[in-house]
Amino acid sequence: MARRRSLVSAFAQMQREAARASAAQVRAEAAARREADRAHVAYLRASAADEKERKRLYAESRAASVAAANGDLDAQVAALQELLALSLGRDCRISFPSLKHAAAIAAWQHAYLERPEPPPVPDAFLPPPPTGLSKMFGAGKQEQAVAAGQAAYAQAVEAHRLREECRAAALDRARADWQAAADYANAVARNQHAEIDAFEADYRRGDLDAVISYCSLVLEASRYPEGFPQKFRLAYVPESRQLVVEYELPTTAVVPAGRAYRYVKASDTVSETARPLAQVKALYASAVAQVTVRTVHELLQADVGGHVDTVVFNGVVDTTDPGSGRRVRPCLVTLRTTRGVFGELDLAHVEPLACLRHLSAAVSKSPAELVPVRPVLEFSMVDPRFVAETDALSELDQRPNLMELTPTEFEALIQNLFTKMGLESRQTRPSRDGGVDCVAWDPRPIFGGKVVIQAKRYKNTVGVSAVRDLFGTLQNEGASKGILVTTSGYGQASFEFAQNKPIELIDGANLLYLLAEHAGIEAKIIPPDDWKDPAADTPDRTT
Repeated sequence: MARRRSLVSAFAQMQREAARASAAQVRAEAAARREADRAHVAYLRASAADEKERKRLYAESRAASVAAANGDLDAQVAALQELLALSLGRDCRISFPSLKHAAAIAAWQHAYLERPEPPPVPDAFLPPPPTGLSKMFGAGKQEQAVAAGQAAYAQAVEAHRLREECRAAALDRARADWQAAADYANAVARNQHAEIDAFEADYRRGDLDAVISYCSLVLEASRYPEGFPQKFRLAYVPESRQLVVEYELPTTAVVPAGRAYRYVKASDTVSETARPLAQVKALYASAVAQVTVRTVHELLQADVGGHVDTVVFNGVVDTTDPGSGRRVRPCLVTLRTTRGVFGELDLAHVEPLACLRHLSAAVSKSPAELVPVRPVLEFSMVDPRFVAETDALSELDQRPNLMELTPTEFEALIQNLFTKMGLESRQTRPSRDGGVDCVAWDPRPIFGGKVVIQAKRYKNTVGVSAVRDLFGTLQNEGASKGILVTTSGYGQASFEFAQNKPIELIDGANLLYLLAEHAGIEAKIIPPDDWKDPAADTPDRTT
């Protein structure tokens, strides 16, 4: 009985322990689940925080990108507004020594050939001296080893000699090749330096091609923002010291179409605010005016040879006519000014468009819409090389020389020319005192009227007195316009006097062009060696 009670008690004890173990396991599992839940919640919170931070950083990066784009827009507009100011702070003159290139001599690459190889050392080939018993009984073997070592040393010496001969020969060849290349590079540099010296001498002398080349370098060295073509054509008339430039202007594409960008966070998009059309037109008109004033400034400031008294600037745009789809080159601004007039300007404080009005420039009423103006002087009318290039050498003798005509024949030719150009003209008696050689009538209503024409076959530059006389005759005759035609050219004083007056000055190059264009006459102007201009007129050569 007692044993049975003992067994029952033990079993009950086991049951209780099992229950306690089971309860402990349940508690442990519950704790593990709670820990897992807490960890998962922490993970979700961390993921949400990371996603929020990622979105914040993404939004900041997009906003920063938009801010940078707005900064670029502002920089582009600022660059357009500072086109003239940036040019005033630099020296536009071209230094002839700076055009010379140093000899391009390659560095010496064969220094290793200059280091001789150390000769063989005899001890490295001889056996060590005998010791102990080998010294007493190995004399024969020692002698054989010494002989073999000496033979090997002799072979090594001979191999070393051959290698040194090859090294010395390679060094001589390398030195000869390097010296030949250096001599060639020095010769190229000397030739280039001689060309620059000749170029400078030609320029100082006033050679036509040299003056044009120098002025081209001046304009090529002028740095403009992206989108400015920087293409141009230059012509120079030595007789009148007149430089004519046809400069290609940019299109309105240089003005940023957008005024500002804005990042919309909610839709993750970037919106653009368009620049007002009036602002685009104003910025473009200002850029055109600044390029005009800047170009004239650079050419006159860089004229170290003192060859240019007058500058004619025609600003054109090479673009497509939206109406016809054809390529057009409208002239948007045209200007003729002299060194004296331009030199009186304070360019650091001028407003570009007002400055052009002050200089009596013709400016398009709407440059952005490509409304053209009539150039004060067509480029093709002034470039003497243009005529030479279009005529075959075999035809030169068949062209009439205007300097061989009599005064009456020359005046009749001028009368015929203006008749061909649409005027009703009549020849008058010859005059040498600033009178009238030809009277013409422009039949156009409003713009037409009486025109007095003076013709002068001169070799030297026409003096300003002739222009003054023509203006006086114009007033006495009650004419609406006066035209002075010459086979030579005009100086700075003549252009300054004619400025803002109803006077047209036509020089020899223009006359040849007009004869070919309107009268079909391919003429030439070659004064005889003994030619003398009328003494009553003093050549106008302002220096």
